[in-house]
Amino acid sequence: MDDRRAVRDTYDRIAGHFAATREYPWPEVGEFLDGRTGALALDIGCGNARHAESLSTHADRVVGVDLSRGLLRAAVERAAERGFDVDLVQGDAARLPVRTGVVDMAVYVATVHHLPTRALRVASLDELGRVLSPDGRALVSAWSTTHDTFDRESGFDTTVDWTLPDGETVGRFYHIYDPDEFERDLAASALSVERSFLASGNCYAVVGPEGKRT
Repeated sequence: MDDRRAVRDTYDRIAGHFAATREYPWPEVGEFLDGRTGALALDIGCGNARHAESLSTHADRVVGVDLSRGLLRAAVERAAERGFDVDLVQGDAARLPVRTGVVDMAVYVATVHHLPTRALRVASLDELGRVLSPDGRALVSAWSTTHDTFDRESGFDTTVDWTLPDGETVGRFYHIYDPDEFERDLAASALSVERSFLASGNCYAVVGPEGKRT
């Protein structure tokens, strides 16, 4: 079922508490950015802009896209407090509000697994391929069955509760990828895989544009 509004509403509901628990960028993002520079960087599913902040030291301009207005408000606050520049846009990962072929580097981490259908997940990877410049590169990640939380070998849909400070729980949709499935979705998209790896219970890939569909 394609219910992106439910995903948006969930993150609007938990945005303040969620953003407060997401202080530091992932080390894998730092490793990906090491030695990279460019004119335009993109953070897809930017949340509170913790990774956009990292991108801002590697690119002349950073654009952060998120479906949740609540998380975008948290990103505005973080950017003001920490003194970095980011252009923030409410948008859908499967329909990016970015011109074709202009992004030199991008991070698309911990977001694709929230899209509720395979068609949307592959469409979002297509969109990433569309906006990357010919020499552009991106880091993509998704939660994986290799995480200790799961005792499954094949990918599956699930709901993971987020607990608010008052004890209320809010369910969040996830598609948990198995590593082979992650590779298949990348191969089915407009991306080429430069390198893929597993770390901390996540599937990762460093990708460029113009992959071939299978």
